[in-house]
Amino acid sequence: MEPYETIPPQKIHCYTEYDVLKKVIVCQPQYMTIRDVINETQKHFKNEGIHIEKALEQHNQFVDTLRQNHVEVYLLPYHRKYPEQVFTRDIGFVLGETIFVADMASKVRNGEEEVLKRWLEDEEISYYNIIGHQIEGGDVIIDRDRIYIGLSDRTKKEAIEQIQKLLNKQFEIIPVHFHEKYLHLDCVFNIVSPDVALIFPGALDQEHIGKLKERYELIEVTEEEQFTLGTNVLSIDNRKIISLPVNKKVNEALRNHGFEVIEVDITEIIKSGGSFRCCTLPIERESTKN
Repeated sequence: MEPYETIPPQKIHCYTEYDVLKKVIVCQPQYMTIRDVINETQKHFKNEGIHIEKALEQHNQFVDTLRQNHVEVYLLPYHRKYPEQVFTRDIGFVLGETIFVADMASKVRNGEEEVLKRWLEDEEISYYNIIGHQIEGGDVIIDRDRIYIGLSDRTKKEAIEQIQKLLNKQFEIIPVHFHEKYLHLDCVFNIVSPDVALIFPGALDQEHIGKLKERYELIEVTEEEQFTLGTNVLSIDNRKIISLPVNKKVNEALRNHGFEVIEVDITEIIKSGGSFRCCTLPIERESTKN
């Protein structure tokens, strides 16, 4: 009798924010609502509320765009008790070939980790579960052998120290201080190529900005476009980026730097405080680093 064919586990591989995106985890905003105000964007839209049908339509368009660009999209199951589950980036992050499940700081998001863990176990993907030291994926940005981790209300230094020990000097961990009102590091900083990054300088001190300038050409985002999360773009291919149509200055600057910008409208979703990077948990990017 021929043996049953076994299904190999999913490949986990992310060494940058900009290599070719192959596989990503998302979650539809079926029950998205502003329950606890987390940043200035949510504060602004709290009384207006969120039109769920429109948010779902925009999310579907975003998913279609990813699939049209040859990205495999995996949908996590949604639950009524998790109003911010659409932001899958925060509940986990991949560093090299290890996926970490986060320890969520906000009570409104406690339990989202269990949904991710169940999915990973069903897919036979091993993971490291961070317990007791708060960290969220929106604060974690990887660029080859360097990992920038924002120190925020959601991510504490003890978690950074734990990750440093676990990675055993494979990567250089660089803590980044920024103004806490911006919630996550990717709301004010994002790396889009080996030598270009987006930054909202109003959120970081000059010392940190100076160090980043030594490594990247920084495209500065205005305060107006930070509010519409101009740094929170998603790189899906070499110099190909998904961005919001309303962030015209960011998009023009990216195009002037040789990037292809695909504009997708998810303005209903950003009312809840996150954009494209927040809405995606990449688990595989194609790169030359092994």
